[in-house]
Amino acid sequence: MSEQLNPSRRNIMVGSAVAAAATAMAAVSSEASAATGAGKVTKTVSTITTRDGVEIYYKDWGPRTGQPVILSHGWPLSSDSWESAAFFLANNGFRVITHDRRGHGRSSQPWEGNDMDHYADDLAQLIEALDLKNIILAGFSTGGGEVARYVGRHGTKRIAKLGLISSVPPLMLKTDTNPDGLPIEVFDGIRAGQVKDRGQLYLDIASGPFYNYNRPGAKPSQGIIQAWYAQGMQGGFKNTYDSIKAFSETDFREDLKKFDKPTLVIHGDDDQIVPIKAAGIASAKIVKGAKLIVYPGAPHGLTDTHKDKFNNDFLAFAKS
Repeated sequence: MSEQLNPSRRNIMVGSAVAAAATAMAAVSSEASAATGAGKVTKTVSTITTRDGVEIYYKDWGPRTGQPVILSHGWPLSSDSWESAAFFLANNGFRVITHDRRGHGRSSQPWEGNDMDHYADDLAQLIEALDLKNIILAGFSTGGGEVARYVGRHGTKRIAKLGLISSVPPLMLKTDTNPDGLPIEVFDGIRAGQVKDRGQLYLDIASGPFYNYNRPGAKPSQGIIQAWYAQGMQGGFKNTYDSIKAFSETDFREDLKKFDKPTLVIHGDDDQIVPIKAAGIASAKIVKGAKLIVYPGAPHGLTDTHKDKFNNDFLAFAKS
């Protein structure tokens, strides 16, 4: 017969076993942490976490074997603003990635880092995490600034083609060296409007100058207006406030000089948000060999109002 353990000895053995198991689990956890590494980029199927701990939400549509297209959104929107183009391109064989910029959409809302350098570095880390190469990289409005600063800071090693759509580069702010820009009072007014009543500001922009719904004979789409409003209000207050300075005062002229891949510039000549003379036309002059397509009478939000034309123009560029 086996020796029967007294209760005190049995408790000691059980306690030792539990302690040993806890030690083993701690060792496994430690190894996992070391493998992940503090300050390294991590990812899930719909988010990455940047080296400074910011979670960036992204969508990855289309066949994984397709050439990657990354589309960067405008202020104060999210990746949802690219849905139509992303769906169209994915159905034409491209792998389309869209992401919510930090502080916007479903991404984290950090108090600091709402500037073009951080936006570009977040984009670089998304590209790194998904190991994307031969990329067609395009940005709309503020997203065009993100694309330009990405090239300025990270180069074009992973890039095949570039696109600037209704984009803010080279520089939106009027200065002595940029006389065609907009005066600082315009952007101060946007900031004041956000502080006073952000919801009303966003409704006013979406129902007016963004899509030229304030022009005679315009036929506003309540669906487009409400979608714009919903995306904007999903972003963080501080993040979208700081981003006004980022998109208006950042000088991208040196970044554009580093563009060395085929570049498509699309801009409407009735853009009330980012006037074409100081933006699309000026960018096309700086980027060597850039192809400029001007949409007569088109507003800032031409990817919605001129959806079919834009989708087909961009597809032709992507396939060229």
